Formats: sequence, C-alpha cells, structure tokens
Amino acid sequence: MAETIPEDIRKDLEKACTLHQRASSDYQKCMEFNKLMSDLLGRLEDADCSKAADRVMGILLECNPREGAHCDKALMISEKMKKFEKG
Repeated sequence: MAETIPEDIRKDLEKACTLHQRASSDYQKCMEFNKLMSDLLGRLEDADCSKAADRVMGILLECNPREGAHCDKALMISEKMKKFEKG
C-alpha cells in the first residue's frame, strides 16, 4: 500500500524539486534546499510517512553544501528528487 503524503508536504517536496534544479551551482540555493529537506524529513516522520522520510534521509546523507564548490552529487540527487515528482 502506498503512503499518502499530506498535501502541504507534497507541495513542499515539489518546491524542493524545483529548488534543487537551480541549486547545484548556487551555494545559497543549495543551503535553502538542504534546510527545506531537513524540515520535510521531520514533517514526514510526524505524518508517519516512513518510506518517504527514508528517501529524504538518503538525499540528506548525500547533500553536503560547500561554499565555492560545484556539487559533485547534483546529478545523483536530481535522480532521487525525480522520484518524488512521479509520486
């Protein structure tokens, strides 16, 4: 049975997907993405959406914003984010 992610969280996941597309070479956007995903992790856990929370945790484990550096894992994280867009 698929998890039902609350609509407000789903909208913020969509925002995170869009944000990540612009974040790979912009440190401030990358930090904003990381903060949003951290917030979403807690909200997903509170909503008992453990599968989605696990996916977000996997993304956060790979996401390591560094000022002045291009994200070397941007493509991999983008692929993981696309899974949220598909549902």
